[in-house]
Amino acid sequence: MNQRLLMAGAAVVALAVVLLIGSVYTVHQSRQALILQFGNPVRVVQEPGLGFKVPFIQQVEFFEKRVLDYDAPSVELILGDQKRLVVDAFTRYRIVDPLRFRQAAGNEALFRQRLEPTVFAALRSVLGETSLIDVLSKDRAVLMNRIRDEANKALGRFGVEIVDVRIKRADLPVENSQAIFRRMQTEREREAKELRAQGAEIAQRIRARADRERRVLIAEAQKRAEILRGEGDAEAIRIFAEAFGQDVEFFKFFRTMQAYRQALADGNTSIVMSPESDFFRFFGSPGLVDGTPGRPAGSDLAGRPAAAAAAEAPAPR
Repeated sequence: MNQRLLMAGAAVVALAVVLLIGSVYTVHQSRQALILQFGNPVRVVQEPGLGFKVPFIQQVEFFEKRVLDYDAPSVELILGDQKRLVVDAFTRYRIVDPLRFRQAAGNEALFRQRLEPTVFAALRSVLGETSLIDVLSKDRAVLMNRIRDEANKALGRFGVEIVDVRIKRADLPVENSQAIFRRMQTEREREAKELRAQGAEIAQRIRARADRERRVLIAEAQKRAEILRGEGDAEAIRIFAEAFGQDVEFFKFFRTMQAYRQALADGNTSIVMSPESDFFRFFGSPGLVDGTPGRPAGSDLAGRPAAAAAAEAPAPR
């Protein structure tokens, strides 16, 4: 009898343990739970911790609470400027409503089958209105936000939030790469020639202005030099005139001696003129030249007798 009671008690305890285990569940902080009763959703549990349910009647399905990644395959798109582009993009999403997610998609595998065409449609919709330059410029972040918003509108009924859509790589198709490269090279060469022409024009303008300024400066300098030279000549003439006015006869004599030196310096000069010429007025002059003591009469400039000087002088031609 006691043995039967012990067995019954053990069975009750085992049943209680099984019921307790079946009624307890744990929600990890990285996950969220959906409580189902006979396949119908009862409640959503998003807070982590220990929870209770009706054993054998209610079931628990867990869904990720973290941000999930989906790496889509490459797709070829036609941009707004009719250029083809091979785009390799990835998507980050988060399940915000497990109930709607289970009702619309069922599970993550089935949802990814819906996610891929939706993201591709958003890419085609946004990039189909954009040129290649905009895709490759700093405005790409704005385009990615537009693609994300388009995808969120299409996936709102799934209880999913698209966090981010990014383009990992964007390449031209192989058959178009060379043609587009040559076109871009031609365009850059045209721009380079235009910039060189503009630079040459600016350089020519600068050179012309510098040359004009140089000519003006040289003309001003020459003008100033001529003025200073004229002032110097005038001052020299004034000084010369003052010196000339102090002793006119001596000045005449000095100038005549300078003329003799320049005319007869090489010793081979032949002069044909009358002896009574004013040029030889100091040859054969008396002892006084206009009241100034001079050479003796009948002598040359060195005081030699005139006959000796005449014998040494070359015969006139």
